[in-house]
Amino acid sequence: MSDDKLTPEEWYAQRPSVYASAGAFITDEQGRVLLVKPNYRPDWLFPGGQIEMDEYPHLACAREVREEVGLDLPVGDLLVVHWSPTRAPRPRPMVTWLFDGGTLDAARIADIRLQEEELDDAAFVEPKAAPELLGYTGVRVAAAFEARTSGRTVYIAGMDAIPNHGPGSGTADTSTGTASGDHTAS
Repeated sequence: MSDDKLTPEEWYAQRPSVYASAGAFITDEQGRVLLVKPNYRPDWLFPGGQIEMDEYPHLACAREVREEVGLDLPVGDLLVVHWSPTRAPRPRPMVTWLFDGGTLDAARIADIRLQEEELDDAAFVEPKAAPELLGYTGVRVAAAFEARTSGRTVYIAGMDAIPNHGPGSGTADTSTGTASGDHTAS
């Protein structure tokens, strides 16, 4: 047996790392999607943000929604997991967990308060218009609607929604903002 084994610290230092974020998919009673416009980038985003060290994704989602739009919402089902490969200027891949933030009525919408240090605006946007505002993360809109409908998390690899394997799996059509799938048992 050799004594040249890596220590745990050495082994982990050689492993790839990723950035991690969490967000909320929130709609109004008309089915429009809540997006926020950060002041530090050109594209709009779902309410959410970076996960802090040792923070669970669902807790990061709740914290970020509270910070960004002033709402203390229950975090619902995990709708989308999005793996985004390295993309300039980001030097590492990003994994994003998108949770169901529910549907807000007019009274809850009136409670929205923007975090002015980071955000310039918030708006409920028609689902077909949202992907253009979101840029490369726009693929998450159709995937989130599909997940809400099917009750199954949708995995997105890069720009492509990957169907779940097995009954009830579906794919998001990223070109139209619609979702469809085979919802029959095998």
